[in-house]
Amino acid sequence: MGLSVAVQMDPIQFINIAGDSTFALKLEAQRRGHSLFYYETKTLALRDGTLFATGADVTVRDELGNHATIGERQRVDLGKFSVILMRQDPPFDLAYITATHLLEHVQPSTHVVNDPASVRNAPEKLFVTRFGEFMPPTLISRNPDELRAFRAEHRDIVLKPLYGNGGAGVFRIKEDDENFASLVETFSLMFREPFMVQRYVPEVRSGDKRIILVDGVVAGAINSVPLACEHRLNMYVGGRPEHANFTPREDRICEKLGPELKNRGLIFVGIDVIGGYLTEINVTSPTGIREIKRFGGNDIAAMIWDAIERRL
Repeated sequence: MGLSVAVQMDPIQFINIAGDSTFALKLEAQRRGHSLFYYETKTLALRDGTLFATGADVTVRDELGNHATIGERQRVDLGKFSVILMRQDPPFDLAYITATHLLEHVQPSTHVVNDPASVRNAPEKLFVTRFGEFMPPTLISRNPDELRAFRAEHRDIVLKPLYGNGGAGVFRIKEDDENFASLVETFSLMFREPFMVQRYVPEVRSGDKRIILVDGVVAGAINSVPLACEHRLNMYVGGRPEHANFTPREDRICEKLGPELKNRGLIFVGIDVIGGYLTEINVTSPTGIREIKRFGGNDIAAMIWDAIERRL
């Protein structure tokens, strides 16, 4: 019997279907005979304990420029769906956090993927610090004295917003860079929360490896290689995807993370590894599964739906 699936995501009209993981999940759900309903986060409404959203039934096709047929808008009770995919992109801000609280009202009768409480409690640059043995030297602080001391020790560093995404606001600061104080001042004006500072990892020039885990089990990997003029690796800023193999250290990282992710109900997770160092754990709206399949890897969308159906 097909499942009723609601997908909470950004406007479907503007997605890049060639690399959009949410689109791949919808294609696979449709292939299995599941019905699809699409809505945006801004339409959520909690009234007298019932969570509603306004959206439309949708049919998807893997055709560039003709990838979706959207039905008439309607207001629905989200508690009547079998599954909700929480797939809107970050930033992980108060709007995102509020959405996790709202979605908790439909659990456990409706299975939300990833678990909203676990998403809320696992910010990508904070949750990763629980596995510090695999990370490069890292500081989370907005205290200027702490920041200066960290820079004095490690000299070549990377400064980034704690809740940033897509490579935005990531700065490499070399030992002779005179902009450090100005950047700290700018960050202090822009953000109320601490910043993340890490020792620069030279192996970044060889790429940032995105490893996908499905229900705690390794499913595949893709490497994102930066442009010659960039230190940032994210594909949002022009990183080039390429095939990736696993190293023994990466296997150990995944073995350590897997059980924790599974226990938290984090079915679809992407971790980032640079030069053998774990840098982020992405639980909000991971991507990369279409690229992995394109390079001959697993059909991760199918693996995710297998995991969801097992849990149901």
